[in-house]
Amino acid sequence: MCSHYPACPSADAPDREASHVISAHPDQGWSLLCNGVVLFDDTGLLLPDGTVVPPHREPMQLAA
Repeated sequence: MCSHYPACPSADAPDREASHVISAHPDQGWSLLCNGVVLFDDTGLLLPDGTVVPPHREPMQLAA
């Protein structure tokens, strides 16, 4: 899918979220990356094969 140079990481690579955004929908909370991954604002992912990756955002630390 990717035509960038150097090529973006594949959907199964550990750094897959580093791919270029080809379609952003901030009003709906998601973006499509050039490797076919759908990235959600909560850091969850939907991979091209239908695999769901749960959100992996670090929990916020509240000030004491």
